[in-house]
Amino acid sequence: MSSKARQKGILDQLKAGEELSVKELADLFETSDITIRRDLVALAEKGLLVRTHGGAMLPESTGFHQKESRNNEAKAYIGNLAASCVEPNDVIFMDCGSTVFQMCAHLRKLERLTIITNSLPIVSELLNHPGFTINLIGGEIDIQRRAVHGSMALEHIARYKADKAFVGVDGVSLANGLSAASEKEASITLAMAHRAEQTYLLCDASKLEKDAYLQFAGMSLIDSLVSDRGISPALAARYEQAGIHLIR
Repeated sequence: MSSKARQKGILDQLKAGEELSVKELADLFETSDITIRRDLVALAEKGLLVRTHGGAMLPESTGFHQKESRNNEAKAYIGNLAASCVEPNDVIFMDCGSTVFQMCAHLRKLERLTIITNSLPIVSELLNHPGFTINLIGGEIDIQRRAVHGSMALEHIARYKADKAFVGVDGVSLANGLSAASEKEASITLAMAHRAEQTYLLCDASKLEKDAYLQFAGMSLIDSLVSDRGISPALAARYEQAGIHLIR
């Protein structure tokens, strides 16, 4: 089956359901996971579907997934912006956030890159790129997050130095800084930021001026905030007046 016919078939299957995994599509079209991922990357770049950690869904999906789809569209937009900040031969940290994951489709365009990550989906997505060196952070695997956390992971990160770190959080506010839903997520963010020359925070507009469970760092931890068009002009001006480099 040609790639064009297979990609049309993928879109037809997604129209019949809300979300399908890479494995489900690979089984359905009797091809490899790698081939399906390439198809999904091509379709996502055309705006015909939205990538998820495990597969894809249509942008116009309804119900609960409509909200998720809207968020994913914003995340895909942010991921593209963030990826444009990466230069060939960079060494970068990437955390396990879903917005950071959206960088993958655009990073594939680079010829050479070294990626240090605790995200299993990122490793799966980029492992077969011939010019990429993938450094998987070691430690305990969090099955739900599909990521590596724990004290060994922090020790691993401390051994390396990167040009840039790309991280996500659960809440950002000018008054209280960065916040997370758990200590393990916060610890990874801090560790990566402290070992990178520049730290980029990827955060959609819905998380701005909101505080999550754990406040763990001030805004000074980051060098740039990468967000979407959902930020109001007034809020954007407040962030810029506070000295935050805003990319949107």
